[in-house]
Amino acid sequence: MISRRRFTMMGATVAAASAVVAAPSAHASGRPGRSQGVRNIVLVHGAYADGSSWGKVIPLLQRAGMRVTAVQNPLTSLADDAAATRFALARQDGPTLLVAHSYAGTVISEVGLDDKVAGLVYVAARAPEAGEDFAALAAKFPTPPVSSGIVSSGGFRWLDQDAFLRDFANGVPREEALTLYAAQGLLSTAPPTTSVAAWHEKPSWYAVSRQDRTINPDLERFMAHRMRARTIEVNAGHLSLITHPQEISRLILGAAASV
Repeated sequence: MISRRRFTMMGATVAAASAVVAAPSAHASGRPGRSQGVRNIVLVHGAYADGSSWGKVIPLLQRAGMRVTAVQNPLTSLADDAAATRFALARQDGPTLLVAHSYAGTVISEVGLDDKVAGLVYVAARAPEAGEDFAALAAKFPTPPVSSGIVSSGGFRWLDQDAFLRDFANGVPREEALTLYAAQGLLSTAPPTTSVAAWHEKPSWYAVSRQDRTINPDLERFMAHRMRARTIEVNAGHLSLITHPQEISRLILGAAASV
């Protein structure tokens, strides 16, 4: 079994945290350096989004020599999303880092025991315990503002435009946020309860979004601490992968170099 480095860097500045988890080298231009560890990266998107939400992170990883695959989750059930992620894993040619944003943290927690998975990276993501009711866990923390804009119908939920722009995509330029809104993925209302929590067995990393209005930042800190994940904090909203791709790429590359 892969050993875990058990420490958490809570409340660190983005610059300091990035230095700790950065890849071994970096270009003078500020691009993330090339990792000599795991080379396969599978990116898993969350609710109200699709695989293109990783569009600013992907080229940074590719420039660093990574082989990157972005999963297109159907969001029709946890089982369906897990199947899509397992199919992406099956196409990898060796050890792979699984990276999740938001709801997709549930997905990688479910499938992360796959033999190909070398580590797990959570970006403002859910990180449930096996069998845990995430809604009940979230209820222990202040309700995030995005909740007021959730619309449910026909077995799916989505965000109205105001909540999407103001709370889900806070920090994203309005024109770009409107494009993301037009392409948002609808999430099944079926409870996504995991049967396992792979973060117990695999090395884990977490990026907390300090300005998150979709998942309470203190809930993110709680989950990261419970996982004993290596943690950074990004001064961003929920979509840090879009607004702060350099920081998120550094975290991913640092994780890939460490496992």
